[in-house]
Amino acid sequence: MVPAAFPTSLPLCVCLLLASGLVQADRLLVVPMDGSHWFDMQMVVEKLIQRGHEVVVVIPEVSWRLGKSLNCTVKTYSVSHTLEDLDREFKYFTYTQWKTPEQSIRSFMTGSARGFFELMFSHCRDLFNDKKLVEYLKQRSFDAVFLDPFDVCGLIVAKYLSLPSVIFARLSFCYYLEEGAQCPSLLSYVPRLFSKYTDTMTFKERVWNHYMYIEDYVFCPYFFKTAVEIASEVLQTPVTMTDLFSPVSIWLLRIDFVLEFPRPVMPNMVFVGGMNCLQGKPLSKVCYICFST
Repeated sequence: MVPAAFPTSLPLCVCLLLASGLVQADRLLVVPMDGSHWFDMQMVVEKLIQRGHEVVVVIPEVSWRLGKSLNCTVKTYSVSHTLEDLDREFKYFTYTQWKTPEQSIRSFMTGSARGFFELMFSHCRDLFNDKKLVEYLKQRSFDAVFLDPFDVCGLIVAKYLSLPSVIFARLSFCYYLEEGAQCPSLLSYVPRLFSKYTDTMTFKERVWNHYMYIEDYVFCPYFFKTAVEIASEVLQTPVTMTDLFSPVSIWLLRIDFVLEFPRPVMPNMVFVGGMNCLQGKPLSKVCYICFST
């Protein structure tokens, strides 16, 4: 079953993201995440700008690549850490992953990833501490929020402003994709992240797949504890990660359905895999003749 906000917000978001020349001057708030995540999202943002949409990107003052070379309004907010802090945490995270790759969601969330993501989660508190920026966002009357869910801040902003949200992501940690979209996840056929299983599991593998799902429920709240605390402070009411993911209107998933294991999907899940790949050039006439003969 699709979230209650889905019927009214879906047409709006589809128009915002897919219409070309038919809908103009829609206001879109973009809350991205730094690093490689931004490279993929930037292509979509640039296309939206080209199609005449009014785009506002909100980013921290300290970042690697965020907001650079964008022909749109970019709003920044100060953060409590330096670029050196960001580099140090990320280098430790990547070095540890390269040397001893995580074998489970538990080891990932309690290991080297925690320090880096704690830094990412803190951005949202800094954003909402900027009262002038928050007031600006409230007065702009945006039509939707286009966000990366990994640092959670975009989800908090969308809920705070009561706006439809469009997620742009490769995957989602834990079980929040399934719970947020109210999508079935058949554990006997859908392998969990880090499991390395396929959709054809032995009985033993299915048991372990169920165990890994239970492990998600135990450790995911611990991993996102800071993000949930920030969300509860901002929204002035206790919330859970499921509360933040449930109102999402559209999931733009950067995966190719053909390359994934079979799994149930909901109508508001759109597969956009390959959009960040270089566009292939047409075959030359000589080459075409060679293949034809």
